[in-house]
Amino acid sequence: MSMSENYFFGQNFQNKDFTKAPFTISEFEACTFKGCNFTDLDLSEFRFIDTSFIDCNLSNAKLLKAAFQGVSFKDCKLLGLHFEDCNTFNFSIHFENCQLDHASFYEIKSGGLNFRNCQLKGVDFTEANLKNSTLIECDLSEAIFDQTNLQNADLRNSVNYQIDPDKNIIKGARFSMPDVVGLLVKYDILIDP
Repeated sequence: MSMSENYFFGQNFQNKDFTKAPFTISEFEACTFKGCNFTDLDLSEFRFIDTSFIDCNLSNAKLLKAAFQGVSFKDCKLLGLHFEDCNTFNFSIHFENCQLDHASFYEIKSGGLNFRNCQLKGVDFTEANLKNSTLIECDLSEAIFDQTNLQNADLRNSVNYQIDPDKNIIKGARFSMPDVVGLLVKYDILIDP
């Protein structure tokens, strides 16, 4: 992509509804989006570098070959996003206080993803590399962990997860009581307090 009028550096975008006036394919570096709406937009091939999204809605946006490098999302709604469609080069993303229900990280290979106090209901982590990732204080109801690498991942104070130790790599992962029993669900055993 050329560095033309579609390149934005260090700009702040506040309370913009991009669904009414969408951008063409653009690159944003060191930008901040606050209170913006990207719902259902096609963000394919967009590039976001060292950019922050605060209180934004990106639900159901298309992310084919979109680049997220050093991007943070705080208090955002990101329902149904397919992060596996993103450009994998330097893929680095941090979520805090976000809703990511039914998002997909299928086969994501980056490792080191960070989720703090997020709602991750029904999220697909099948075959994802979450090595050294943090999933702290998250609600993982119905999240899918299958052939997922959780080596050295931190899941302390996360709740409602069901992870089969025989189908996932959990060596060195950190869990906290009482939710660590989510590792035993498949055994259909009774555990008294």
